[in-house]
Amino acid sequence: MTVTIREATREDAAALAGLAAVTFPLACPPDSRAEDVAAFIVDKLGEDSFDGYLSDSQRVVFVAEDAQPGGGSQLLAYTMLVDAPPQDADVAAVVGSPSGVELSKCYAHPDVHGAGITAQLMAESLGWARSRGSAQVWLGVNDENARARKFYEKHGFAVAGERSFRLGNRVEHDFVMVRPA
Repeated sequence: MTVTIREATREDAAALAGLAAVTFPLACPPDSRAEDVAAFIVDKLGEDSFDGYLSDSQRVVFVAEDAQPGGGSQLLAYTMLVDAPPQDADVAAVVGSPSGVELSKCYAHPDVHGAGITAQLMAESLGWARSRGSAQVWLGVNDENARARKFYEKHGFAVAGERSFRLGNRVEHDFVMVRPA
């Protein structure tokens, strides 16, 4: 496998939407309603949403891709960062710094979990935050997602507070994790 990390372009929107449809359900609590997960994917992780994210000057998306024999590539993982003050009051109280960058999304296809690809993406993402002059990077992770929390702790993030996240009619609870950029 030949993995390349690069900044995504608008031409990646459809492939990102496809990857998100596979990876987002893995981050949800096991008892989440399938129809709520599916509705979130359509509303927030579809091709049009990614096209908008990729057009937003306050966001950057990094992808890990594998070059395919005979040409072409396959997206394996992605991160999305947002360089804007937190909109959630609970997060703003915890983060406390207007120069914090949010790691909004960090997902890898299950076939590459544990292969080190997401660690490469994390390094690129943290480097981007530092290049923007960010004092810290923060993220929200579901309090039931032990695998993700362990990954983030390995990369220097620590739980600093909590926030709520709506998935359908259900309110989920996220830990807010922070680390220096």
